[in-house]
Amino acid sequence: MTKGVWVVLAITMVVVTGNVAILWHVLQSGFSAREQPSELEVIFARQLRSLAMPKAQKQLKNPVPASEEVLAEARIHFADHCANCHGNDGSGSTLIGQNFHPRTPDLTKIETQSFSDGELFYMISNGIRFTGMPAWGKGRPEPDLDSWKLVHFIRHLPSITREELALMEKYNPVSQVAREEQERIDRFLQGEVLDPESPAHHH
Repeated sequence: MTKGVWVVLAITMVVVTGNVAILWHVLQSGFSAREQPSELEVIFARQLRSLAMPKAQKQLKNPVPASEEVLAEARIHFADHCANCHGNDGSGSTLIGQNFHPRTPDLTKIETQSFSDGELFYMISNGIRFTGMPAWGKGRPEPDLDSWKLVHFIRHLPSITREELALMEKYNPVSQVAREEQERIDRFLQGEVLDPESPAHHH
């Protein structure tokens, strides 16, 4: 048999075996998102993701030179777009991130840091099916410099400083209630006499 046939057979075996294992696990535990994926599911999902990712994409090199300016820009982008799920520190220890199925990964760990720049870019730009990770990019590597800058920031996360984390907080999205409360505080500090707040609760 040709190499291509062997590859197709190997992929087919992985898919069939994985599907049978996952079906068995689902029948045993149901469809609840509270129970995290088994080790077998994780291994299968990672292998399938790797097989599905184009080889040329994996080999892409980051076209954006690393610099303090690039990190600063990506830090703001991450705080505004990514931190709700991943946390400013990339640990994934957020209310949203910990309730996904599977949970949002810790980007500082070797499981993420061992990906090539091309793999990280591909996942940022195209998202990951059957997870909470959306497709953020423009679909093509050339014009998508923001995603390439985020790759640099992800590489930087294991050594991020407390000062950087503090800077990121002001760029984190806030709720309408929190925004209105901050506006009241600002007006009060500027000398405005405010009416007592209504006892009604926000929903």
